[in-house]
Amino acid sequence: MRVLIVEDESLIAELLETVVQEQGHETIGPVSTMEQALAYAPRTDIALVDLGLSDGNSGHLLARRLIDRFGIDVIFVTGDPGPVQQGFDGALAVVRKPFSDEDIIDALAKALDKRGRSVGRRIAS
Repeated sequence: MRVLIVEDESLIAELLETVVQEQGHETIGPVSTMEQALAYAPRTDIALVDLGLSDGNSGHLLARRLIDRFGIDVIFVTGDPGPVQQGFDGALAVVRKPFSDEDIIDALAKALDKRGRSVGRRIAS
């Protein structure tokens, strides 16, 4: 699975990249702006998206574009999940910073499970 990491804090981006790669997935990025993320979107299956990017509060808008235009599953990564409910803007999961490796692994497993169910429905049709 190809996972796009959209995070403007380099240390957090590196941690995400390590966890994703240790789970056997390919990482794309990390990138730090909505513009960069959209450029990589056509090669992406899942995106880990920080809500508070340095180019403004573009995480919500980016998520909508990734979901609507590219059919990418989005997992929000945020230090302030208060205003975000799971499923907000179509996101598959919300991971709170600081996160553990297990938080990211669980969110990726949820995305894999969803993708597996979608493939299963197409095969059964």
